[in-house]
Amino acid sequence: MLLWINGPFGGGKTQTAYEIQRRLPGSVVSDPEHAGFGLRRTLPPELRGDFQDLSSWRQGVVEVLDLALTKHDGVVIAPMTVTDSGYFEETVGRLRELGHDVRHFTLLAERETVLKRLRERGFGHLLQHVAGKNAGKNAGKDIGKGAGLRRESWAVQQLDHCLERLREPEFAEHLWTDHSTVPKTADRIAVLAGLRLRPNNEGPLRTRLRQARVGVRHIRLD
Repeated sequence: MLLWINGPFGGGKTQTAYEIQRRLPGSVVSDPEHAGFGLRRTLPPELRGDFQDLSSWRQGVVEVLDLALTKHDGVVIAPMTVTDSGYFEETVGRLRELGHDVRHFTLLAERETVLKRLRERGFGHLLQHVAGKNAGKNAGKDIGKGAGLRRESWAVQQLDHCLERLREPEFAEHLWTDHSTVPKTADRIAVLAGLRLRPNNEGPLRTRLRQARVGVRHIRLD
């Protein structure tokens, strides 16, 4: 079985994927973003656009996930934002055509909730470090309103588009996470997919530390 966890940046996809992996023996996280950034880095800076526009990424994701699902004896979890209908069919749809049991979930939240999560993870300070002179003075202080992030971050510039597209029926099943924790969202996915997770016996402090480690490992600087 493949659990494809969709949603906007800041929607909790990666944290939820690793929460499921932690509590589901034999499961693995196979993140299509790694392949995308690898392809992106092979291009000159001026040609580095959205890696999803590369057919090699879409075909490669299918090939890799097909191999993982065929050879690995356990659930495969793929946290990845896909909002383009054609690209969705070329990845999720193609894997279903190959006979795999693909369960697709979209994590949604109100725009203000997503921006709050970005602020809480210190994304504005990261933008200052990465974007330099244009983001430095305004990103941190404007993030509460979303203004700095909208200017400086491609991900946040796409936020409204993502939230609008991902509400469409083709991207169901939809899970609203405004008032849900990551462990509770993982539990909901497991129930809908017919999976049994280990009980979540972790304390709040340990959970925050573990999630911080996951977040740090997935910071992208290019």
